[in-house]
Amino acid sequence: MNIQQIRNATLVVQYAGKKFLIDPFLAEKGTYPPFPNSLRQNQNNPLVSLPTSINNIINVDAVIVTHLHLDHFDEAAIDVLPKDIKLFVQNEEDAKEVRNTGFQNVEVLQEATVFGDIQLMKTKGEHGRGEILKLAGEVCGVVFKHSNEKTLYVAGDTVWYEAIQEVIETHQPDIIVVNAGDNQFLEGGSLVMGKDDVYEVYKAASNAKIIASHMEAVNHWTLSRKELKSFIAEKGISSHVLVPDDGESYSF
Repeated sequence: MNIQQIRNATLVVQYAGKKFLIDPFLAEKGTYPPFPNSLRQNQNNPLVSLPTSINNIINVDAVIVTHLHLDHFDEAAIDVLPKDIKLFVQNEEDAKEVRNTGFQNVEVLQEATVFGDIQLMKTKGEHGRGEILKLAGEVCGVVFKHSNEKTLYVAGDTVWYEAIQEVIETHQPDIIVVNAGDNQFLEGGSLVMGKDDVYEVYKAASNAKIIASHMEAVNHWTLSRKELKSFIAEKGISSHVLVPDDGESYSF
């Protein structure tokens, strides 16, 4: 298994002989206006450039889109991805929208989806807590399983809550990718995991390697890589929680 952090929540995952692109956010730096009612209103999104060429990123067997927010599936991705590529989404509503942009091979993830001989299991997520959930909408994560690979859990845009604990208890993942930029609007609290959420993941899965994604790439981030690294060092868990730079990859 190889996991490459591209930018924001965009990952390229090589798993059991297949290559997956997760949550493609592929526009050039500064293409889109900042997300409103949040920090850095003077900075357009994405805040940073892609670390490698788009051709390298999209040379995959399948795409997984956990939800349709701009920073997970943007116009640039729609333009450059082959329209016949296998594309997995979380529900029929997202499938309809994606098909409307021209993609012909769209499948809704289930709790027991199979791609080749890889099991893909959709998992729950909550994109924030309380009132903000109504605005944030539905999201998902996905667990990858194969007899020749360690179990991978990509949690998606979610905070820590009981369903994440249940996924960890059920599937016992060896590798967990969490979106950990603690992105927020000026009101409503965290939309994705912050450092305390990451620590909860560690406590629930202390034998797993945890990869912190979705950092410092869109204007409403509030947790930096530096601060997260300092926090995990204080907790003595730096060998368990990996904080990649864009372009960095890990093999397991």
